[in-house]
Formats: sequence, structure tokens, C-alpha cells
Amino acid sequence: MFIEKALGDLGDKRRWRQYRARVRQLPQSHRTAVEAFERYLMGSGPGGGVSMFEDLADLFEQSAADRTPIREVVGADPVEFSETFARNYAEDSWHNRERERLINAIERATGRGN
Repeated sequence: MFIEKALGDLGDKRRWRQYRARVRQLPQSHRTAVEAFERYLMGSGPGGGVSMFEDLADLFEQSAADRTPIREVVGADPVEFSETFARNYAEDSWHNRERERLINAIERATGRGN
């Protein structure tokens, strides 16, 4: 249930499985970092859908290919990196979608909506 809320509709399950397969292919250090960010981002609930995690995988795949150290990617503060990264996806968050659904439902219930 939480995964569905965090990732969006059920159609994203396939993309989520593909994302997870990509992460498993990363070198151990990069995989560990991505999984830690994933856990943090899921727990902090910024939303963003599967696209946020796909972009995270893109970033770490590229850094692994370029042999860029993880600290050069995330900087000195991984929390700041995560929160800055997640802010780019705030508009697509499940929380914002649910907020819109609530507003629309009340508008319909009061005769103001379609």
C-alpha cells in the first residue's frame, strides 16, 4: 500500500521492478548508496513517483561508469543532497495528488465542481 502511494498508480509497478533491476547491477558501493537514499526518500515521503528513483539510478549509473566517487556526487551532507534532489519532484508527490483529490471531491460535493 505504501509503495503504491509513494510511487503512484499500479501501472508504475513494472517501472519500479525495472528500476530495482538497474540498482542491482550497480557496483556494491553505488548500490548501497542508492538503497540508502531510496530508504530515506521513501521514509520522508516526498513522493515524486518512479521517475524520481529512475533519475536517481541514472545519476548513480553515470557516476559508476565515470568512476566518480560517491562523495563527489552527494557532497558532504547526504541529507541535504536527498532533500534537494526530492524538491525537484515535489509537484508529482502522492501527497499533492491526494490533496488535489480532496479539494476536487469537496468542490463536487458542494456543487462547485464538474
